[in-house]
Amino acid sequence: MSSTGLVLHNLGLAAGFGGTLFGKIALNPAVKVLDSHAERGQVANAAWNGFNIVNAASVGLAAVTWLVGRSKLTGREIDSTTRGLVIAKDVLLGATVALGAANIFGGAFLAKQAPEGAVPAETGLTPTDTTPETAAKTMKAMDVGGIVNLATMAGVIAITAILNMRAGTSSRWSLVSRFLP
Repeated sequence: MSSTGLVLHNLGLAAGFGGTLFGKIALNPAVKVLDSHAERGQVANAAWNGFNIVNAASVGLAAVTWLVGRSKLTGREIDSTTRGLVIAKDVLLGATVALGAANIFGGAFLAKQAPEGAVPAETGLTPTDTTPETAAKTMKAMDVGGIVNLATMAGVIAITAILNMRAGTSSRWSLVSRFLP
């Protein structure tokens, strides 16, 4: 069970991180090949809102597998360093879920600012001078939220790796970590 949980947990994090990173560094700038600012916004909104389903499912899977395993810990069975790492992962994973949800709702809100999501954009989340003010503010907030979300997901991935390495060096943690992804 724990191997399956770990695989699902890591796949969820990988899909969420990889898709978000791709969108930020490849998709958003790529829409600039379109001449129309409205079409740029339309394509970016359609792509991101399509990915949001995958992102929600994958990050949700990572969170659920962590919570199931985490519920089996009382805290007494681990040392203070490991306890700190587990708490840090709790915080970062919670932030990842919250930021992901904010971006999903922000994306849906942004797409409704123009017919067919055709909000004028320079690149994916960079407004133009003609972008309506509400849409421009939403784009800027989502851009910052996306960067922070990438950082929190990277932190979760890093802590997961550290916890897995610690499991190999401590017989007590190795036993307890069988319940965690």
